[in-house]
Amino acid sequence: MIVYFTGTGNSRYCAQALAQKLGEECRDAAEFLKTGRKAKLQSDTPWVFVCPTYAWQMPRVFADFIRQGEFGGSKQAYFVMTCGGETGRAWQQNQELCREKGFECRGTLPVVMPDNYIVLFKAPSPRQAEEMVQEAGPRLEAAARFIREGKAFPAIPAAAMDGLKSGFINQMFYRFQIRAEKFRVTEACIGCGRCAQLCPLDNIRMEEGRPRWGKHCTHCTACLNGCPTGAIEYGKATKGKERYHFPEKAGQEGQDQQNS
Repeated sequence: MIVYFTGTGNSRYCAQALAQKLGEECRDAAEFLKTGRKAKLQSDTPWVFVCPTYAWQMPRVFADFIRQGEFGGSKQAYFVMTCGGETGRAWQQNQELCREKGFECRGTLPVVMPDNYIVLFKAPSPRQAEEMVQEAGPRLEAAARFIREGKAFPAIPAAAMDGLKSGFINQMFYRFQIRAEKFRVTEACIGCGRCAQLCPLDNIRMEEGRPRWGKHCTHCTACLNGCPTGAIEYGKATKGKERYHFPEKAGQEGQDQQNS
């Protein structure tokens, strides 16, 4: 079974692509996270956990979801992590999580996808995003092949700064960056409630036609990037920046090419 967490759709696309290639069921962690329910899932085939990379680690909310859930059946676990370039030593945390859960860790596979964290970075242009999604196709095909053949993912080559990135920098990111207070809406807001629907943690409420953020934000940027009118800003950091939400057209074209 494939279980995923997503903000702007990158990890959903990868999870669904793997599910199609492997003939597996695909479940969205948001169905549990939105209601606070612990997952109780069963799979006779290996678990495949798909998620984005937040400051060179698995998102804490997804790690906690796995840690607290009940995953019966198979004791093997693969991890596929979408990223803007690299995942640091996230593989080490994934191994530790597997030890906690009694899983046999079958490795971590990074898949480069368009960057969506426009709070700090720039999103790619629509054309660039489309190209990146299509370039991820062979990587997903390789991932499916490893899983199908029961082989572990290849080890990720170590880099000198990996420990610092996935350790100290990750801790500082969560301590100082993960805040919802700076989210605001401009006059372009039409009160459609799309941001509240997209939030995987059910952290947004509509009050008098305007979104209000709670205290459980994980900075997935689903609201910011998914707003149909571009009305959501994060302080001054996102002003004038290209928004990114998974390009459905590019994804469908990529699937068509892989299946042809």
